[in-house]
Amino acid sequence: MHRKTDRRAALRVLAAAPLGLAAGATLVRDALASTPVASPRVQVTTGPIEPGASSWKTWLLNSGSDLRLSAPPDSASEVGEVRAMAAQRDAARDRITFWDAGAAPYRWNEIAIELSHVKNNLGGSTGGRGLALLNVAIYDAIVAAWDSKYAYNRPRPSEVDSSLTTAIPTAMSPSYPCEHAVAAGAASTVLAYLFPAEAGALEAMAQEAAQSRVIAGVQYPSDARAGLELGRAVGARVVEYGRSDNSDATWEGTIPTGPGIWNGTNPQGVAEMLWKPWVLPSTDQFRLPPPPAHDSEQRATELAEVKNFQRTPRTNGFAYMWQYGIYGGPNVHVLWNRYVSQKLFEEKLDHNAPWAARAYSLLSVGYMDAYIASQDSKFAYWVARPNMFDPSISTLFANPNHPSYPSNAAIFNGTTSAILGYLFPRDAALFKGMGDQAGESRVWAGIHFRSDVEGGRQVAQNVANLVIARIT
Repeated sequence: MHRKTDRRAALRVLAAAPLGLAAGATLVRDALASTPVASPRVQVTTGPIEPGASSWKTWLLNSGSDLRLSAPPDSASEVGEVRAMAAQRDAARDRITFWDAGAAPYRWNEIAIELSHVKNNLGGSTGGRGLALLNVAIYDAIVAAWDSKYAYNRPRPSEVDSSLTTAIPTAMSPSYPCEHAVAAGAASTVLAYLFPAEAGALEAMAQEAAQSRVIAGVQYPSDARAGLELGRAVGARVVEYGRSDNSDATWEGTIPTGPGIWNGTNPQGVAEMLWKPWVLPSTDQFRLPPPPAHDSEQRATELAEVKNFQRTPRTNGFAYMWQYGIYGGPNVHVLWNRYVSQKLFEEKLDHNAPWAARAYSLLSVGYMDAYIASQDSKFAYWVARPNMFDPSISTLFANPNHPSYPSNAAIFNGTTSAILGYLFPRDAALFKGMGDQAGESRVWAGIHFRSDVEGGRQVAQNVANLVIARIT
């Protein structure tokens, strides 16, 4: 009862978030006409949970067996400890339910979002980078955990002592190590690196998450200890990667001048083109060809489209949403992350830790490589915004403080919507429609040209395909 109630509460939270934006009919029809990328299965797991996950491709570990744990202690020797800890169950039931909501990565993604956008006001690049580091750590740690799980095939406590009751359903996977503890160790290590002032609180949460599984009766104390140890080891490797990803780079170039060139100051996001991508062989891998010339017929046509677009409350509403609707800024990585959570609940994959971890990591890595690729093209050409060509053009809101070509919104949302369509093919048309709508909204707002959006969509599909191919 507690688990079902908590799941409904989680879904209510998701529903309250700015997620339910149906695409316009035309956009959905266009999406239905497209051919979706071949996708993984999406089904309820009725047998052992992903017994082959230890062979899945990892991001930073060489393989799932890189950090195989030592053999666990004899199971019968720990059943008494589990039974003794179960005596604390009534007092701990709320926390058991809290940590059992969703797959092991779920709570830690929500904690990261709260730290990034509620307690702090991080932008799309820094907040997105944090989610990528977090989810790579959780994914690699879960794959490593599955290697040890099926290497030792330790029975769950209630399989050793059938009289032992559990507070939550027992997962269909070996007991050692505890996947929730693994996720907790990896996540708390990475988040403590990103938010050092929160390190103590994060460690306490990790201990609580791991302990909750023992009190619930579904893990042994040694499962929890080994899981935290393994997760922290993977988290340390991801922190090492983060310290060398060039995210502290500074741009020392100069803004070019000339007709059709952006004429602002202190361009936002210019240093991000120097960041280290996860999958792209180089930051310019998908650099777009030059945009239409400032004095070309195509540019004049595009300028007229922006100038003559007839705004409506509907187009204004969508444009404002994609710009400000997620914690007051274009933090679309949060929107798509929560769509992963929602779809995992809907597809009954919310207790399939490897599948969930893969989904979160694919999306987060895709967003960050899309960000880097977008900035590379943007600052290769320094294209002026529409109202820099024609000051009579009124924008719905202020131009973002960086050049026009290509559209970040088209790239970020095109990439993430394509990845979600791959993961959840039944909703591929909806996701593509939303990604397309995000790009169109920039023309509706008067801040982008048609070629900005079309070029962005091209980059988005290229990045999505590369990210998906990397881990499949």
